Amino acid sequence: MNNQINKKSEEEKSFSNILITSFTTIFIAELGDKTQIATLMLSAESGKPIIVFIGSSLALISSSVVGVLIGKWLSRKISPNKFAFFTGLLMIIISVFIDYDIFKNYI
Repeated sequence: MNNQINKKSEEEKSFSNILITSFTTIFIAELGDKTQIATLMLSAESGKPIIVFIGSSLALISSSVVGVLIGKWLSRKISPNKFAFFTGLLMIIISVFIDYDIFKNYI
């Protein structure tokens, strides 16, 4: 009985940790990006902030569903260590291309 209580407590903790981590990560990543600026502009131009909120919320939810589904599929195909390695490698490659693009303008 005590093991069941501990297991349920761990599952709830895991759920809340994942929820808080995903919310915080996405919230911070979306602050001040082009999506937020576009939403701000659409709201200002249309004068209908509720409709813009609904539309932009549905768009973010839809793109998140795609990310979650691809992530779930990838987790079945690739081990977490390989996934972390390839993700890190992809970030390095993107950084190199961005750095190159920035520095070629100064050379």
